[in-house]
Amino acid sequence: MKEDKMAKFAVILPAAGKSTRFSDKEKKPFAALDGRPVWLRTAELFVSRDDVCQCILVIDPSDEEMVRRKYGANMAFLNISLVHGGSERFESVANALKIVKDEVDFVAIHDSVRPCVTTELIDKVFQQAVKSGAAILALGMTDSLKRGSSTEPVVIEQSLPRDKLWLAQTPQVFSKELLIKAFKNVPKGATDDSQVVEATGAKVSIIVGSSSNIKITTRDDLFLADAILKSRPKPKANVSAHPFADDMFR
Repeated sequence: MKEDKMAKFAVILPAAGKSTRFSDKEKKPFAALDGRPVWLRTAELFVSRDDVCQCILVIDPSDEEMVRRKYGANMAFLNISLVHGGSERFESVANALKIVKDEVDFVAIHDSVRPCVTTELIDKVFQQAVKSGAAILALGMTDSLKRGSSTEPVVIEQSLPRDKLWLAQTPQVFSKELLIKAFKNVPKGATDDSQVVEATGAKVSIIVGSSSNIKITTRDDLFLADAILKSRPKPKANVSAHPFADDMFR
């Protein structure tokens, strides 16, 4: 790739999970976060970037009617594509990969329920992926790690060293060719997209993430995300320039 050519990114936002731990009438990607759905707040972090040429939201087929009815205007204005997910996350990502544009150089996979990642972190992980071909955000372990028994009451069987251990976050960013190759043979038991790529023998770089880059899993996480976002300076979002923006995001 020539140095003067800006790398082009596609962003995949998986939102096809069952949200079984969220305990609400709405699934967590569609829950309101300060007046707008979580997934939309997350998408807004990427759609206005000059280096992002495609954004794909992956949903459960049963949610399509609701998504098109409630968010069709948002998706049309922000040019977000919609894809059906599968029973597993990797099926969802694989379905999205089928429609990634030819012009795309790199693919970023970001949880649709991580609306608190900063522009600075996105910049860093994108830049590292361009350099090395694969990069993720991750957070070093700070707490003591214990392995417990499978019996009740649980007792500690072993204390584990925490050095060299990382908690994976997203975005996870890979060259398109590498990711497509990796998804041809997903290893059994893989827990994230990086592990699928690692199975090919490729080296994945780590960019230090942030404890504020939380993944919304429970209702308490939603309240925490709201507090995190309200503590930050208000960004100048390009999407707000649209004359109907206020109506679209309600």
